[in-house]
Amino acid sequence: MEKVATTALRSIVTERVSVDLDGRTVLDDVTLDLAAPTIAVIGANGSGKSTFARLLNGLVSPSSGRVSVHGKDTVRDRTAVRRGVGFVFANPDAQILMPTPAEDLALSLRGRPRVEIARRVAETLDAHGLAGHADAPASTLSGGQKQMLALASVLITEPDLIVADEPTTLLDLRNARRIGDLLLAQAAQVVLVTHDLDLAARCDMAVLFDDGRMVDTGPPAQVIAEYRRRSA
Repeated sequence: MEKVATTALRSIVTERVSVDLDGRTVLDDVTLDLAAPTIAVIGANGSGKSTFARLLNGLVSPSSGRVSVHGKDTVRDRTAVRRGVGFVFANPDAQILMPTPAEDLALSLRGRPRVEIARRVAETLDAHGLAGHADAPASTLSGGQKQMLALASVLITEPDLIVADEPTTLLDLRNARRIGDLLLAQAAQVVLVTHDLDLAARCDMAVLFDDGRMVDTGPPAQVIAEYRRRSA
């Protein structure tokens, strides 16, 4: 799928954002303007990556500062932001809510005409290699199939922004590559939180977090090199 041109309305903007959770500052004074089609977010465990990701769809609110996603404030316009942002978790079991893949995809389209839901669910299952498992218990799917279902349940809503928080962490190399390829091929803007530096290197830009602060941003090769330097 060909990526659409970046515009100002596809920017993620944070203005001096800090987040305090349980009396601890987990993000401190983060200012960013991200308009690249695919953005890798990297850093050590506990560096603030996942908290940053959750800011983008309103799962976490800033303690100070402001977050804007494609022109919408994540606090003031929280409902509209959540409609336009699809979030993929590292563990698909936290995201699959219905007994079967077909039912889970249909849940993402609730409120639409039944004929449209049936058609789009069938098309999505086929497109992602899940047609043969449409009515099987989701619990019987392999790890790769579960993550594909979790991602498909986001893609079927056609979000403007996809935020994926370590979506390949629990997968073997083949399935990790498949999920990564699919994410990087989307027309939507993609923010990819990952420890997979090979995957990060394939993005258009990268952001590095360290101890709750954004410490570098730019071309992935530059940012990955800085991460390696700090981790030495």
